[in-house]
Amino acid sequence: MIRFIEDQDVVKITEIYNHYIANTVITFEEDLVSADNMSTRIEKIRADNLPWLVAEDENGSVVGYAYASKWRERFSYRFSVEITVYLSPDAKQKGIGSKLYEGLFAELQSRSIHTIIGGITLPNPASIALHEKFEMKQVAHFKDVGFKFNQWLDVGYWQKVI
Repeated sequence: MIRFIEDQDVVKITEIYNHYIANTVITFEEDLVSADNMSTRIEKIRADNLPWLVAEDENGSVVGYAYASKWRERFSYRFSVEITVYLSPDAKQKGIGSKLYEGLFAELQSRSIHTIIGGITLPNPASIALHEKFEMKQVAHFKDVGFKFNQWLDVGYWQKVI
């Protein structure tokens, strides 16, 4: 089930995100975040009137989330967002990311968003496939812009005008 985030989801979302901080280069954050910090981030998204969705499994446990944030702060960017999706490690390859993006894209259309942007640490074939499934096209490739776990990392950007 895909639904809007609720306050009681913060701890599980923090746990999911911290897995990626500690074990992957998917996020460039290096320090684990607290539930309070995550709650502040969620409130910022809500204050900007943008969606934050969660996916629940058949037992009602949160197994993933997706949200949109402002692309940039300047007023002229108000119709452009950057999207993000994270799944619990045991929830991968089950179509949950697609379901989250289906819900997120529908919400963004209903809010008159014009441009959707997704950043991906490269290489990441699964994330590329997810973004391209939603007809997003690669528009940029930045070499060696991140450094984590003693390695330089590339970032690509995918975009869709809706």
